[in-house]
Amino acid sequence: MRTIRIMIHLMVILAACHALPADSVKAADPAASSEIEKSLIEVLQSEASPAEKAIACKKLAVDGSSEAVPELAKLLPNEQLSSWARIALEAIPGEESSEVLRAAAQSLDGRLQVGMINSIGARRDPQAVDLLIKHLADEDAEVASASAVALGKIGGEGATKSLRQALRSAPHGVRSAVAEGCVLCAERLHESGDSEMAVEVYDEVRLADVPQQRIIEATRGAILARNQGGIPMLLEAFQSPDKKMFQLALGIVREFPGSQVDQALANELANTTPQRAALMIQAMADRSDTVSLAEILKAATQGDKLVRLSAIDSLRRVGDPSCLATLMKVVDDDDAELANAAKQTLADLPGDKVNTEIVAMLPDAEGENYTLLLELIGQRRINAVEEVVKTLDNANPAVRKAALVALGETVSLDRLSVLVTQAVSPRFPEDASEAQKALRVASIRMPDREACATQLASAMGQSNPASQTILLETISEVGGSKALQILAGAAKSDSPGLQDNGSRLLGKWNGVDAAPVLLDLAKTGPAEKYRIRALRGYIGIARKFPMSEQQRVEMCQQAMDAAKRISEQQLVLDVLKIHPSQAGLKLANQAKLNPELKEQATATAQAIAAKLKK
Repeated sequence: MRTIRIMIHLMVILAACHALPADSVKAADPAASSEIEKSLIEVLQSEASPAEKAIACKKLAVDGSSEAVPELAKLLPNEQLSSWARIALEAIPGEESSEVLRAAAQSLDGRLQVGMINSIGARRDPQAVDLLIKHLADEDAEVASASAVALGKIGGEGATKSLRQALRSAPHGVRSAVAEGCVLCAERLHESGDSEMAVEVYDEVRLADVPQQRIIEATRGAILARNQGGIPMLLEAFQSPDKKMFQLALGIVREFPGSQVDQALANELANTTPQRAALMIQAMADRSDTVSLAEILKAATQGDKLVRLSAIDSLRRVGDPSCLATLMKVVDDDDAELANAAKQTLADLPGDKVNTEIVAMLPDAEGENYTLLLELIGQRRINAVEEVVKTLDNANPAVRKAALVALGETVSLDRLSVLVTQAVSPRFPEDASEAQKALRVASIRMPDREACATQLASAMGQSNPASQTILLETISEVGGSKALQILAGAAKSDSPGLQDNGSRLLGKWNGVDAAPVLLDLAKTGPAEKYRIRALRGYIGIARKFPMSEQQRVEMCQQAMDAAKRISEQQLVLDVLKIHPSQAGLKLANQAKLNPELKEQATATAQAIAAKLKK
């Protein structure tokens, strides 16, 4: 019974802990947390399985207090549960947890002792420094290494002094961990304001016989601890033939304080390889607050192509209106890759001030720059409709094309009539195709598609048949209930042209909402060919689109009833075969009564039955 009660307690504990974030369970209800802790301690005291006790330890990291420490201490010698108990002890505040871990670190050995030392380091227990210094000379290299790292995490004068001494005398197998401890101590010294002492420790590690990773860590710290005095050392790292040291420098420069380093980096660009210079420019651009924009612009216009491409790309993050003229010159470069990169950067330059400057440059622009500015207005979606409209009368076809594309991307609903006019009656006939594309692009992106369809329909009433077709096709692409209504009206109008285009576009409608309209047109359309077209469109919807089994069979039944020809009835059977169901099987069997359909209906019924059986 006691075991059952423990299991119930554990289930309640798990449910409660899953219901709240791990870091807020105790704070949410201290009384409830205390009850949970008691239940968890009871699990540890019971004969529960190791897995159950492991879960209890994990939960005690949230709900545990000094009350749980004695039971957790009993698990520390347990090979299976030692690490789980340490998870809780590392998290439970108070001297009790620290005392237990210190005692275990002296009484245990091997892997278990290493675990205790790791936990002492995680708690940054200053009372353990003497104990850890003693273990720095342990014959077990893992114990000595763990002690070195733990001392580094704790820091302080005693730990730092001992680690510096050990760095000169520690066995080779332990020296890397000692170096790591020294670096950790130096970090704490730097954080506390003693940068001078931190530099001493970092430099000792850099000059010691230790693995490269430790030298890299110490070099990073030595540079940052020197502040502006670390710039020469940073440049040395950039100049190092070692790729890892160069990568370190790239990382450091992104966090280096002040603006002096920016000019130093710019000067260094000329002294390195193009591959490295390209990477350095990217690092420079990541220093957005102090970046030397003039130097990046210079790199974008001259020198190695790889460096130029990197500089052009970096301007997408840090560029401003002062970059426009330079980038527009690069667009004229004979190298297509450079020119395209500059175009992309112009489209991505950050800030509204860039947009304002682009529009301001438009009246005085000439030649290809004029076209480029119009393209940018479209790509950047700049609200400059009035300025762009003025260019529609330009004698240059390329300028007019760019203007139409820009309007397609920027015009609002209240100015859509500008594109409608250009699409149905352009001043320059050769612009008609581009204007129609622009109208389509603008119409599709309108947030109020019902209002857009209404405006396009209004324009149809004042247009010739050819223009009506253009507008009707645009309305179809806009979509929505209003567009569907307009297409239905066109398909049943007195105009043969509208009948043809309306029924054609309804048949292409991408949605189940067109089904009732198509069925109505199939039954009451003005001409047989349009009725057949509508019925086939209706059957196509039943075939292609997801819907309930009942809805699909009902549509198939409606199509069968409306069909006057065997060919459409056969299409319905195909739908039933593709989407097998009991109701569909019944409808196929009914179709057998028609002598002209009997053979296909029989085959369809057999196929449906076979699929349903599977």
